[in-house]
Amino acid sequence: MSEQPDHYFTAQPASAGERRRAVVRLAGQDVEVDVAGGVFSPGGVDKGTQVLLREVPAPPATGDLLDLGCGWGPIALTMALASPDATVWAVDVNERALDLLRTTAARLGLENVRAVRAEDVPHDVRFAAIWSNPPIRVGKGVLHDLLRIWLPRLAPEARAWLVVQKNLGSDSLARWIEAELGRDVERAASSKGFRVLRVD
Repeated sequence: MSEQPDHYFTAQPASAGERRRAVVRLAGQDVEVDVAGGVFSPGGVDKGTQVLLREVPAPPATGDLLDLGCGWGPIALTMALASPDATVWAVDVNERALDLLRTTAARLGLENVRAVRAEDVPHDVRFAAIWSNPPIRVGKGVLHDLLRIWLPRLAPEARAWLVVQKNLGSDSLARWIEAELGRDVERAASSKGFRVLRVD
C-alpha cells in the first residue's frame, strides 16, 4: 500500500521541502518569496488568492489584521506591505509554511508580520479585517469550526473577505455563514470560477 501524500494542511509535512525563491507581484511590487513543497500552491500565487487580492479594498492602515490559512504568505505579505503600521497575524497549521513566511518577512524587513499557530494568537485580539483563501479541502466540519472561531473575533464594523471556488461550495458556505453565524454575506466579486465573499 502506497503512502498517502502530504496535504498542505498537514502540521509537519514529510515530503521533500526543498526551499526555493520565487518572484511574485504583491501590493503593486515585485517581491522575492520563499516557497517549498508540502505547502499550498508552492509554484507561486494561486488563482483564488490572485482573485482575492485583486478584488478586496486596501486593508485598514492600523490595528490587527488576520490571514487565516496563510500558507507561504501571499495574503499576509500583501497586508503587511500595504499597511506597515498594522499587525498582521498569519495563522496556519503547517509549520513549514509558517517558517517560509517568517523567512520572507524577515528578508523584506516586515517586522509587523506574526506567523503563528492559532493557539499563539492572544485571545483578546480583535481583528480590523480578515482576509482568507480558506482551506476548503479540509472538509466542511473543520472549515465550519475554523469560521466559528475566527469570524466572531472581527472588531465592530470590521469585515472578512473570503475567496472560495464556486464549484467547491462558495454559495452554500455563504448561506451557512448567514444562517449559523448571523452575519451578512455579500458576493462582492466573481472571477475565473471563484467568488469573493464579503462578511459583515
